[in-house]
Amino acid sequence: MLVHLHVKNLALIDEIEVEFGPGLNILTGETGAGKSILLGSMQLILGGKTSRSMVRENAPYALVELLFQVENTKAKEALAALDIYPEDGQVLMSRKIMDGRSINKINGETSTVGQMKAAAACLLDIHGQHEHQSLLYEEKQLEILDAYGRERILPEKEKVKAAYQEYKKCQAELKSLDMDEEQKNREMAFLEFEINEIEKAALVPGEDEELEKQYRKLSNGRRIIDSLQSTHVLTGYDGQGAGEAVGEALRELSRVTEYDDQLESLSQTLSEVDGLLNDFNRELSSYMDDMTFDESVFYETERRLDLLNGLKAKYGQRIEEIQEYQKKQQEKLNKLQKYEEIFEAAKEELKKAEKKLEAACSRLSEVRKEYSCQLEEKVIQGLKDLNFLDVQFAITFARRSSFTDNGFDEIQYEISTNPGESLKPLGKIVSGGELSRIMLALKAILADRDQIETLIFDEIDTGISGRTAQKVSEKMAVIGHHHQVLCITHLPQIAAMADSHFEIRKQVEGTKTTTQIHPLDEEASIRELARLLGGAQITGAVLENAREMKKLAGECKAGL
Repeated sequence: MLVHLHVKNLALIDEIEVEFGPGLNILTGETGAGKSILLGSMQLILGGKTSRSMVRENAPYALVELLFQVENTKAKEALAALDIYPEDGQVLMSRKIMDGRSINKINGETSTVGQMKAAAACLLDIHGQHEHQSLLYEEKQLEILDAYGRERILPEKEKVKAAYQEYKKCQAELKSLDMDEEQKNREMAFLEFEINEIEKAALVPGEDEELEKQYRKLSNGRRIIDSLQSTHVLTGYDGQGAGEAVGEALRELSRVTEYDDQLESLSQTLSEVDGLLNDFNRELSSYMDDMTFDESVFYETERRLDLLNGLKAKYGQRIEEIQEYQKKQQEKLNKLQKYEEIFEAAKEELKKAEKKLEAACSRLSEVRKEYSCQLEEKVIQGLKDLNFLDVQFAITFARRSSFTDNGFDEIQYEISTNPGESLKPLGKIVSGGELSRIMLALKAILADRDQIETLIFDEIDTGISGRTAQKVSEKMAVIGHHHQVLCITHLPQIAAMADSHFEIRKQVEGTKTTTQIHPLDEEASIRELARLLGGAQITGAVLENAREMKKLAGECKAGL
């Protein structure tokens, strides 16, 4: 259950810490006191969107922390599936909001919003003020039924999803093959043209790189020859070439080496330079003799490169890619050449996939119908507990015109709230208050099924009063025997049932407005009930009425 709530710098909340207890925790307060802010803080842990505007003015960040005591076996198993393990039986979830971004942590370890949402969903369920309106939509009705029968329905849904994906794949394959004779012939002619064009080129991997090198050499042949001739003259042994100068220097040095032994090493070095320069000059001369410019070779190289670049522009940037493209196109051509055979095989595959999907959807529908009967009985009993004195409730099934990844079921929740009335869809009969009570009954049923420990109800009393309010309060007390319940309410009948009562109050100090929450003792709780009963003026009679209501609520809880 939720044992501790810590909120700091969130909207009107400066900083609050609340210790919640087991059973029914009631939160009351004036309209605008900040009850919705408190609930919104909890919804942030459930993955609610964050923004910088949530952070209290002039504060650097906002923080929400929820501490859970986890005792339920199913909850522990669900958390373990998410790789989350309670420490000393506790799970601490926190969300820190700064500049529109948030830092999320579970037991001190950073987590994603998705992980936080999944973990929180194992521990608490929030029913907002307008959530009951979703009951009018078929998708929500089916979602509730599937949640009720999750243990058997979920595996069947997974099978349907897999079969549906295979079915859609076969559909797409058949659609891609479906063409008339003229279209098929055009496609074959185009494929043959591309394949022949690539085959005719007789491609060799890597040849484009070699041809590029050869083309650069041939296209710059005259410039290469001129540079080599100049280099040969400058390093040669004729005229003013470097070879002649080095040879002359070597002759001059050799005339004096006999006078100093140290000059011998210098003479040897210069001799090596002369030899190297002589070797270089011979190799350069040989390279120049071998180098020729053949116009026909240049033309063939240029033509071949143009061909390869043209193929690259159409089929791929590398020769290997072009060859791979040719291979794929050949496979397409082979299929078209065996079109009738492949088309018939694809039709058979689609039939098999459809048959498999039909069987999976039928099994899913059967399981849903089985659980729908159980859910009907539980809803009827739950509604009777909530002052629907003569109520009928049924879940009707119809088949969709097409398959979906959620089966082919279309369901409708139908109800009759008065004797003699026929069953009709929820949206055509129930009022807002009735719809709210139906959702309360369903939430209680699902909470028992899933063993969710903490249920939060935000103004579940919308549109109800009198005897019905009393019945709702009794239902909340019953739920509180098996779950921890946090309930925001304006009705004294519900507030009187509190095991723990908290007052949410807005406080103004100078220019600063803050929302605060305080636990109420017995007498303070009675005064708050008197406020709910009497409004602005609390008379002695109203206070006595509140005291009587609290006493009767205690007796009622004892008898439940």
